[in-house]
Amino acid sequence: MSDPTIDRTRNATTALVFEDRAYSRGELDALAAGLAVRLAERGVGVGDRVVLMSSNRPEFVVAVQAIWRLGASVVLLSPAYKHDEVVHALEVTRPVAAVGDNPVLAVHADMLNLDEPIPPATGDGTTTAHDPDTEAVLVFSSGTTGLPKAVRHTHGSLAAAVAHWRHALQLTSADRMQVLTPPSHILGILNIVTALEVGAWFRLHRRFDIDVMLRHIERDRITVEMAVAPIALAIAKHPHLESYDLSSLRYIMWGATPVTASVADTVTRRTGVGWVPAYGASELPVIACNPVDGARLDSVGRPVPGVTVRVVSLDTGEVLPAGGVGEIQARADSLMAGYLPADANPDAFDDGWYRTGDVGYLDEDGWLRITDRSKEMIKVKGFQVAPAEVESVLHGHPEVADCAVFGVPDPVTGEAVLAAVTTGGPVTEAELIALVGDRLASYKRPSRVLFVPEIPRLPSGKVLRRVLKERYGRPSDE
Repeated sequence: MSDPTIDRTRNATTALVFEDRAYSRGELDALAAGLAVRLAERGVGVGDRVVLMSSNRPEFVVAVQAIWRLGASVVLLSPAYKHDEVVHALEVTRPVAAVGDNPVLAVHADMLNLDEPIPPATGDGTTTAHDPDTEAVLVFSSGTTGLPKAVRHTHGSLAAAVAHWRHALQLTSADRMQVLTPPSHILGILNIVTALEVGAWFRLHRRFDIDVMLRHIERDRITVEMAVAPIALAIAKHPHLESYDLSSLRYIMWGATPVTASVADTVTRRTGVGWVPAYGASELPVIACNPVDGARLDSVGRPVPGVTVRVVSLDTGEVLPAGGVGEIQARADSLMAGYLPADANPDAFDDGWYRTGDVGYLDEDGWLRITDRSKEMIKVKGFQVAPAEVESVLHGHPEVADCAVFGVPDPVTGEAVLAAVTTGGPVTEAELIALVGDRLASYKRPSRVLFVPEIPRLPSGKVLRRVLKERYGRPSDE
């Protein structure tokens, strides 16, 4: 049993800051208890699912805790989702209730609006115990075909991921962090839950703004900064970077996309702050991480304790020795329970090992390097875009005869979405880009539409995306 004096101290200490408002652990717990009462009145109970579609705000954190208080699981939807994506997510997960602040969700569900005040209720600041095998959270991840899949994590797998993240980044209650990425993404929710678990102080931002981020590193004495490629590039290119005092930072963590060494080196040269590259997936949130002391930019690190990684031949499926290039597979207690819909599960596993879809190798000393992707999904700002989902929208235009979507390297977003299209009549690039933008999240919108004479395909009908990349896939900054 924990020391009650320590519990009371932690309960009164600031846990979360949003703009000018600070929340203690006790206040968050009381608000979660109050929201749980309202959800219970709507019939939410043990084993149910509740969809949450919210902007970056403290009520997001409160809602997650409230749902877990009732023994229910939370279905996280990106606030960037449009109507078709929300309808699909609701059909796949079948939640009994909805919480959020998004008008798109309100159209399709009886949404408990987070813009309305949450009356606090009695809360003791403790964490509700859950059966580790029960479902905790569902996040969405796109595969190579079809619509996004729901990734199911149990309380056990999420707790294991938090433990891995805490250990890999050496996080303690003395750390101070910022969350700028959407909390509906696996990295966002992982950072929030880990910060609460270790008792760290963290600031939640409404949106990413480079000047606001740098200013708060200085003012709040942030010790650990999280960055995806666009954030890293914005830091490196900031004209007045040297004017900010970033000396409180222990390191900057780079995740979601491969490290661009020139960008990382520029930041370190200008600030003196080093990087810690890490590697994970929605399905297995923490796979590998560099050591906090002695990190290197040419590797995503070594597998974290508790995670086992192997590399198998792309041709035979046999496990390869050190240095052998093949598909990266992993297993751990933090591995997802599976996908929804369930028919996506057989392709995700190889005898209990999660198939990452990444190609790479482990060297003699256990350092993991990623060289390619065997899956066709496109990573934009850390989010996965399924080509087939964008293609289905483009095919809906009456003048599109055929199309194929693929990704190319982009210095800002990691990858950019390109669409190759053959037409049967007049249609403009702007018209097709707008069509996708109206139907899908903005990060799925093509940055370019290429009008081509034909779409290269195998006799089976499979698109030869590699051929398209070779023909048309110059980086978007060229």
